Amino acid sequence: MLSRRLPGVLAALCSLLAAGLPALAFEDAPPEVRADFDTSPSSPTARYALEQAGRELSRIAAQVSPAVVHIQSDRGTTEETGSGVLMRNPADKTLIAVTNRHVVTKAARQKIDIRLSDGRVVHPRAVLEDPYTDLAVLLLDCDHTHVADWGDSDRLDIGHFVLAVGSPFGLRQSVTLGIISAKSRRALQLGLGEEDILNQDFLQTDAAINPGNSGGPLIDLQGHVVGINTAIASQGGGNEGIGFSIPSKLVRFVVEELLRNGEVKRGYLGVRLDDNFTDAAARRYRLDRRRGARVVEVYGNSPADVAGVTVDDIILAIDGEDVEDENHLINRVSLMRVNSTVAIEVLRAGRRVTLNVTLKERPPKRKQSRFDPNPKVEILPAGLELASVTDSLAVQAGQAAGVRGLLVMQCRGDEPNDLRLYDVIVEAARTPTPTVAELERTLRERSPGEAVLLKVLRAEQGRTIERLVTLTRPADDAPDGTE
Repeated sequence: MLSRRLPGVLAALCSLLAAGLPALAFEDAPPEVRADFDTSPSSPTARYALEQAGRELSRIAAQVSPAVVHIQSDRGTTEETGSGVLMRNPADKTLIAVTNRHVVTKAARQKIDIRLSDGRVVHPRAVLEDPYTDLAVLLLDCDHTHVADWGDSDRLDIGHFVLAVGSPFGLRQSVTLGIISAKSRRALQLGLGEEDILNQDFLQTDAAINPGNSGGPLIDLQGHVVGINTAIASQGGGNEGIGFSIPSKLVRFVVEELLRNGEVKRGYLGVRLDDNFTDAAARRYRLDRRRGARVVEVYGNSPADVAGVTVDDIILAIDGEDVEDENHLINRVSLMRVNSTVAIEVLRAGRRVTLNVTLKERPPKRKQSRFDPNPKVEILPAGLELASVTDSLAVQAGQAAGVRGLLVMQCRGDEPNDLRLYDVIVEAARTPTPTVAELERTLRERSPGEAVLLKVLRAEQGRTIERLVTLTRPADDAPDGTE
């Protein structure tokens, strides 16, 4: 059957179409693929194969598209559009939508519109979020005949064909075709919010992903969900052939934890790792190359401390799986079950040692007490959210790569002298402001209610102009020590 050979057929067809060189296209193709083709580009066999491959892709798209939803959330000052995919809660078979957290976070439930393929617009009865993976699960009270099924992202290899489905630029039910370009992309600077994306193990694809695709599914040739499309690497804000999807193995773990516990309980080892462990450093520890994760601190009474992990141990493997680097180890441990016992292999003074560690739950980030005797006074106006500008963010905001400052992500105000979305603050009181801390320091030098003069870069009608605007330090609110 052609459908069983679809990946090979597509590969051959892509080669056939590339550069108009049919003979080269089939030179290295498997015999069973070459047997189905006349190498003449106008042959009936080649045309038939193209038609059949197109029909097969159309069948997959028709199977999955009705389960893909368009999501629009209103945060009051900003709107976010994205996509999602309908699934079943394995516990009670009720309907859920899986999407990216950044599509829905900070929006009230009634301000989250989920447009189904049949035209209905519904709101979630609950929103479950995981900031460490940028995933969210929306619990729905309605029903829908079309839902998607999970696929196995571990079975994907580089070169496998995939489809991306979603609402790029608000164009619902859009389908694009590409391949898996790379796997296990980690330590990416994604600019998705204030929290770190702890669990990074992205699939990279050249299937076209654009703004609005976030939260939509990545589909394999069996029509199963193998990823959730999340981010792009782009100089201009649109698709440039580098998109990132969270693999379904990770998504399923997070979704099931959220549905079971309302939060994700992550394994915790209790060490701080060297984030600058180079090849040269690895050779000093008698390793042939950089691999594993070097321990630079062991937290007291942590699982690692109890198991006997020491500073300068290099963790080479965990439960039989080689550790590539510190980010790989963090990702693996955080996805292991709390209270599970795992074997870690460490290199210690030139010898390999195996230790058994019983993982505990990862502690939450510490938050400031409401009764702190020295409470932090909010120095930025309410509703103002800023982000340090990277090359990618600069270009997406309409500025040149290399511009540095603070990008206005959210603001309030309609007056001519107010900040606007996409403004880049480059100076405050004639002082450069590369970080939020620098701007806060300048504001703290003013009295409450006093204004500071800002120089901003603003993109208007395809060109960048410099504007002077004012920002007023808010009046201090004395804490009352009550809830």
